Amino acid sequence: MSEDMTETAEGLADLDVTAIKRILPHRYPMLLVDRIVEIDRTAGATGIKNVTINEPFFIGHFPEMPVMPGVLIVEAMAQTAAAYTAYADEVDTENKIVLFMGVEKAKFRRPVVPGDQLRIRVTVTNRRPPVWKYEAKATVDGKLVAEAAFGAMLTEPR
Repeated sequence: MSEDMTETAEGLADLDVTAIKRILPHRYPMLLVDRIVEIDRTAGATGIKNVTINEPFFIGHFPEMPVMPGVLIVEAMAQTAAAYTAYADEVDTENKIVLFMGVEKAKFRRPVVPGDQLRIRVTVTNRRPPVWKYEAKATVDGKLVAEAAFGAMLTEPR
């Protein structure tokens, strides 16, 4: 086991940002998950995004009252789901990308602001590789801030 992963009670190792970058092609400023924890091979995982004032989107959204855009919360959900699935299902992502197929039932309940720690719980609702469907709930301090259902597909880049 590499130094950037630690064992969990479920037997799967947590993923830190170095391990996530081995799975996902995203890089700053679009890598929106810092760690994946509570990984269960069949039940799901929790992604963590530490929200800081240094995020480039806060320059324009909104300068007087910085709020993380909802679309980026959904993107963080998708990145958590993609990294979790590739890791837990042992999907070979080399020379492939994961693309959104659709987003449904997205609801935003509270603003996410600098200093918040976004905890994103994703669960797989349907596995039919190369297509997966998920449900995700994002919380801050135990309070629901966003939720969505979405689909993703593993494909080769054009």
